Amino acid sequence: MITLNNKISCRSLWIFGALLVSLFSFSAAAKNVAKDQSAEGILRHCGTEHPSREEAELQEQYFNSMRQKFAHGDEYSQQLIPATVNVYFHVITDSAGNGALTQAEINNQMNVLNSGFSGTAFSFNLVSTTTTANNNWYRVTPGSGAEFSMKSSLRVGGAADLNIYVANIGSGLLGWATFPSSYPSNPVNDGVVILTGSLPGGSASPYNEGDTLVHEVGHWIGLYHTFQGGCSNPGDFVSDTPAEASPAFGCPVGRDSCPGSAGVDPIFNYMDYTDDSCMFQFTAGQNTRASQQSSFYRGL
Repeated sequence: MITLNNKISCRSLWIFGALLVSLFSFSAAAKNVAKDQSAEGILRHCGTEHPSREEAELQEQYFNSMRQKFAHGDEYSQQLIPATVNVYFHVITDSAGNGALTQAEINNQMNVLNSGFSGTAFSFNLVSTTTTANNNWYRVTPGSGAEFSMKSSLRVGGAADLNIYVANIGSGLLGWATFPSSYPSNPVNDGVVILTGSLPGGSASPYNEGDTLVHEVGHWIGLYHTFQGGCSNPGDFVSDTPAEASPAFGCPVGRDSCPGSAGVDPIFNYMDYTDDSCMFQFTAGQNTRASQQSSFYRGL
C-alpha cells in the first residue's frame, strides 16, 4: 500500500521499536477482555490481548514517528492500495473427528469474511486447508503450550499471510488474534484462532453467522475494539467510531454509553461485541488505520 524509502533502515527501526513495545506486559484477561451475557445466554468473549491506554499510546507514538520519518508527504495517510491477503485455514479436530469441516463450510466462511471487508482495501484468498486430529489442540486456549505447539507445527508464510486456526477452543472464547505490531517479537504466534461453532450455521448462536472471524481479522490488520479506552480520548484511535464506554451485547439500537461524546454507540461495527446479525460495518477511518498498520508492519 505504501512505498517507504530506506527499507533496510526502516525495517531495523521497526523491529527494534516493536520489540521495545512488546516488553510491556499485556494483561488482557485481567484488564481489557470484556465478557457479558447476551439475551440468548451465550458469551461474546474475545481473547485478543489489548494494551492498556498507556501502552496503546506508546505504541501509537512509535508508529506515528516511524511513518512520518519514512513516508512521502501525505502518501502514508492517503494512499489505500487494495491488498489481497493469502489465507491458510487449519481445522483442528479431536481423535474422534469432532470439529471436522467440509470444504463447503470453509468456503462459506471465506465468503462471509470477504463480504465483511467489501468496501475496504482488503480481500482474502484461500490458498490451502489442512485438517489435523489432536486432542490437546482441539481445546486450545490463548498463551497455552497447546497454542505454541499447534502454531509451531502448522503456521506457514510470513507477516503478510493470514493463518486461521479453527477448534473447539476453551475458556468460553469465540476467538482471539494477534496485532500487526506483535509480529516481530513473536512471528510463530501470529494469526487468528476461532471457535468451530462460530462458522456460518454453527452451534454458537447468536454468534454463528461467521462474523467472529471478521472481528478477529480486524484485530489482525490493526483494529482495536470500539470500546477500547472507554469514553476517554483517544479511544480506539479511529476518529469516526463514536466513543463507547463498554461492549454492547445483543443489538441495543440507540445505546449511548458516552452521552458526553458525539454519536450513539457503534453497535453495528464489527469491532464491537453485538450479535452477528447486528454487525455489518467498518468505517472509513478503520479502513485507513488498518491499511496503514498492515502496510507498515505486514508489508501488505
